Amino acid sequence: MADAKVIPFDDDRSRGSAAQRQSRRRGGGSRRGALGEPGEIGAVQPLPGRERAQEDGPVSREEQPPVRQTADGRDGGLERRVAAGLAFLRRRLTGDYEVDDFGYDEELTDQVLMSLLRPVYDKYFRVEVKGVENIPAKGGALIVANHSGTLPLDGLMMQVAVHDQHPAGRHLRLLAADLVFVLPVVNELARKLGHTLACAEDAERLLGQGELVGVMPEGFKGIGKPFSERYKLQRFGRGGFVSTALRQGAPIIPCSIVGAEEIYPMIGNAKTLARLLGFPYFPLTPTFPWLGPLGAIPLPTKWTIQFGEPIPTDGYPPEAAEDPMLMFNLTDQVREQIQHTLYKLLVQRRSVFF
Repeated sequence: MADAKVIPFDDDRSRGSAAQRQSRRRGGGSRRGALGEPGEIGAVQPLPGRERAQEDGPVSREEQPPVRQTADGRDGGLERRVAAGLAFLRRRLTGDYEVDDFGYDEELTDQVLMSLLRPVYDKYFRVEVKGVENIPAKGGALIVANHSGTLPLDGLMMQVAVHDQHPAGRHLRLLAADLVFVLPVVNELARKLGHTLACAEDAERLLGQGELVGVMPEGFKGIGKPFSERYKLQRFGRGGFVSTALRQGAPIIPCSIVGAEEIYPMIGNAKTLARLLGFPYFPLTPTFPWLGPLGAIPLPTKWTIQFGEPIPTDGYPPEAAEDPMLMFNLTDQVREQIQHTLYKLLVQRRSVFF
């Protein structure tokens, strides 16, 4: 795609050169573990009297060892979980697992990363999800959401919401800014979770593969805005996400998130320190940096995530993706729908924390 015309998703998100994008992907294709091919390791033996756990890929409900009743009437759920856990560890140690061209590790995401995020989603933010039926059961679709909260926890909570609440258990592939992929540890975790660079090329490729793609066009302008401007949508860039959806004929699903604005109330921005650190902003909140590490703990607000009705794009001709007026109109339609839903949810909200 060296000669393809690329429309950026947001002014604040630099795509980088093709060589840089390739290097960020850290290789491609169906490859073994992210750390290369390890040496031979002895196979883990199944527990006595049990069937051996599935060795080729993630263990599904159908592939898990059958539940047996023990002598005292209890099921063998613990034994089954131990066997599945040992099989999972064996595959990780031997490199017997796959990641896609973007670094996405579905097995690790389902069995480990989602399990780490789920308590925050269920118990801490107590996320309520509405309109999940508007997300198609299969095929490519583009979810466009507002962005807020100083740190991008809203994207992660939206990813858990789609995975856990959708009947088909779909995976959301988020488009992230360059900064995510230059931070140690964060870079690797983001790739494993299925995130990729926020550029039209990667988005089109994922949509063409029938993936569910998430984008937050406000970028750093959204998560770095002061608390006084909470729930007021910032500019949506140049509408590149609309052009991408038009090229693939994928529906656009507006998503409104309430609750993230208050987790880190940003009352100031240390711009000089931000420039020294290479960050787009350095937040000052009522607790950070005054309380040190404790100030980095988000406030336990009550969240609501609502997915709106899809906006179809498959009825437009191929040349529509190059029509700036159409892109402007569709971008404005998506933005207005998100903003209207935000106001409606705020009116319905009883409290920030309950």
